[in-house]
Amino acid sequence: MKEHLQDKIFQIISEAADELGKECYVIGGYVRDIFLKRPSKDIDVVVVGSGIELAEKVAQKLGKKARLTVFKNFGTAQVKHKDLDVEFVGARKESYRQDSRKPVVEDGTLEDDLNRRDFTINALALCLNKDRFGELIDPFNGLEDLKNFVIRTPLNPDITFSDDPLRMMRGIRFSAQLGFFLETNTFDAIVRNKERIGIISKERIADELNKIMMSRKPSVGFILLEKTGLLELIFPEVLALKGAETKDGIGHKDNFYHTLAVLDGLSEHTENLWLRWAALLHDIGKPGTKRFDARLGWTFHNHNFIGEKMIPEIFRKMKLPTNEKMKYVQKMVTLHMRPIVLSEEEITDSAIRRLLFEAGDDIDDLMMLCEADITSKNPEKVKRFRANFQLVRRKLKEIEDKDRVRNFQPPISGKEIMETFHLPACSTVGEIKMRIKDAILDGIIPNEYEAAKTYMQQIAKEFKLSTVKEN
Repeated sequence: MKEHLQDKIFQIISEAADELGKECYVIGGYVRDIFLKRPSKDIDVVVVGSGIELAEKVAQKLGKKARLTVFKNFGTAQVKHKDLDVEFVGARKESYRQDSRKPVVEDGTLEDDLNRRDFTINALALCLNKDRFGELIDPFNGLEDLKNFVIRTPLNPDITFSDDPLRMMRGIRFSAQLGFFLETNTFDAIVRNKERIGIISKERIADELNKIMMSRKPSVGFILLEKTGLLELIFPEVLALKGAETKDGIGHKDNFYHTLAVLDGLSEHTENLWLRWAALLHDIGKPGTKRFDARLGWTFHNHNFIGEKMIPEIFRKMKLPTNEKMKYVQKMVTLHMRPIVLSEEEITDSAIRRLLFEAGDDIDDLMMLCEADITSKNPEKVKRFRANFQLVRRKLKEIEDKDRVRNFQPPISGKEIMETFHLPACSTVGEIKMRIKDAILDGIIPNEYEAAKTYMQQIAKEFKLSTVKEN
């Protein structure tokens, strides 16, 4: 294993540990990722003794190139060197109270420290002391689990998950990120202990959800959350999408699995977390709008608008940011039907202008989401939709090049309308401005100042307004 510890930082840590007479190990995710051939810049070092003392010694040896941060309350320290982050902590053992995931911590041995790890694949350690440099410590056969793509707890999974219920979500997240599967006893223990998730803060849950969302195939994580019963507890709005219903021989698709297919499809093309959230939530309004009509079959009228209204409460409850990121997700959910409708109908310049105006700079993201929304099992239907979407994309480019309506503001401001007709701030001003905007979007006038000014004068006659004469 020495060949995986060639970076100069490991030699310096080794020298510092030997000078202090401390046992020292690289542990956890960095070691796991060596075997998975995944790049990692975060290194966790466990010391049998004081982690802070070793960190200070290492920083001293690295000189001005290193940045040391000490967290005395936690008994940990961090050294940043070039593009590496090295965390130092003393080996410890933990015990838990029933009502908290925060452990009572005591100094311990390497064995104690490995015993408290969440999964066997994270309980691997490489010794850094010179006489044992690169020696692998693997008390729970984590290397074997890595070879077999297994997520398993080192000790009794019921105790592991009851002590720290966030580990249940971490296990599911590792399944999604690494393409591993939960070992049967581990899976069953999550089912038995799922209610314990209630003691975990919403912020920590949201953090794990974001990591699941950013995995290569997020559906793996969400299906495991559903099958273990965790999804019902942490995100019931998504679970409400599950299930297909048939009436009078007419059925509708299972919107839960459709949503996950959209999310997976989109994830192949973008690392944009908030666009992935939009994919997860694009049909969130369907359960509340589902109706059966004898003539039309199953309908979900206005589910995009209902979904948009649901998002602020979901984001507040999940402790997700209620800022422009949330508004972006709302915009995507509101507009996700528009390109699909356009692709099914004759594509008019007016409709394209309005879509460009409302989507603004997010039009490309919206088109990406809508194309991922094509999940039909009918290849002919998919082919037709994709061809139509290409037509919509070409039309969008043509109209934008010609009319410049993306993010545009009407050439005539409200202030100019007020000054021209000697009006106070009132609904008439807003209506005139809206009429000018609509005229541009409908192609009645070009997006130019003089044309808008002439049109404003025409509208003014309807309101019996006269221009203020200059002295």
